[in-house]
Amino acid sequence: MEVRIGVRDVAREITFETNESGDAIGAAIADALRDGTLLDLTDDKGRRYFVPATMIGFVHVGESEKGKVGFGAH
Repeated sequence: MEVRIGVRDVAREITFETNESGDAIGAAIADALRDGTLLDLTDDKGRRYFVPATMIGFVHVGESEKGKVGFGAH
């Protein structure tokens, strides 16, 4: 699952792949926003990402886009 987090006042997004389900990620985001705590997520390589809930601009959770090969038009 791909996760993109926009942080307020920061130009670049945090983007990573995780093995967590979309529901688990959504619950962690909802908990952090509701409680005003840190959003704590782990990527598929075991690295942890901590973002203060007050600094979250947006979070996009979705399936990873497979790499495209070739030059065919669709």
